[in-house]
Amino acid sequence: MASDRIDDLIALGAKDSKLLSPRARERVFAGLESLGTRAEVVLSPRTVDRAVSKRGLNDLEAAAFARLVRELAPDIAYVDACDPNERRFGLRVARLAGGPTRVIARHHADRDFPVVGAASIVAKVHRDRALARLREELGEELGSGYPSDARTVRFVRSVLADGSPVPRWVRRSWSTMQRVKAVQPARTLDGFAP
Repeated sequence: MASDRIDDLIALGAKDSKLLSPRARERVFAGLESLGTRAEVVLSPRTVDRAVSKRGLNDLEAAAFARLVRELAPDIAYVDACDPNERRFGLRVARLAGGPTRVIARHHADRDFPVVGAASIVAKVHRDRALARLREELGEELGSGYPSDARTVRFVRSVLADGSPVPRWVRRSWSTMQRVKAVQPARTLDGFAP
């Protein structure tokens, strides 16, 4: 995004998506189209689970950021560092992108850089919409999908309660799944019908 458009992003209200209501996120999301090019990378739960099992979630995120950098080819790319070492993460993204783009990685970049805040809004709006579609498809209340949400935890417990396979749209590596799974009672042979 051209630097002269940053003021437009700020005026639109682009900032860390966690600071905005769902309605405000949708409003900003709608306005983003007129301000620049938007590109997205969607990672499936299975892909994330594989990366977590290999202790490679940061690598997966760096590769996703690099893919966006290659696609958009900006002079400078700002990314939210998921690695404790911001510089190392930025260098990893730049190396994987393989181009001349300068990558600046910072913790809380979604809070500090309006363009990263805008990206967080895009991600959150897509997430909110995906949850709404899933609610409609299942006809059940899923909650927000966050571990601090009691409705979400109840839903996860209900999914695991009957011993059915974990649905494809759930990350098995998600801490809430692991926590709830750990407290589920073991099924005995008496629990199975003949």
